[in-house]
Amino acid sequence: MSPAIFITAELIFVGLPFATVLYMAHRFFNVREKKLDVEARLVAEKAAQYAASNKELEQRVRVLEQIVTDSGVQTASQIEALRERSRITSKSVQES
Repeated sequence: MSPAIFITAELIFVGLPFATVLYMAHRFFNVREKKLDVEARLVAEKAAQYAASNKELEQRVRVLEQIVTDSGVQTASQIEALRERSRITSKSVQES
């Protein structure tokens, strides 16, 4: 067997499968990287939603703290003012 035929045979029987495995591994890791990128974006979006929800809850707690620490007369008048505003708003919506 001549050296040229031997080298060609090695390239075909060893090099080609090796190159195929390398190509498949490269493709696999590219797909995996894209999948991780999508998951990271989803996690970031959920974190932003939780942050917004957290801010809303903090505002509610501040209002409750204010209600607890204020005198009863001021709190009652503020609650009545809010009720009147909601009645006016609901009437204007019903009339439209």
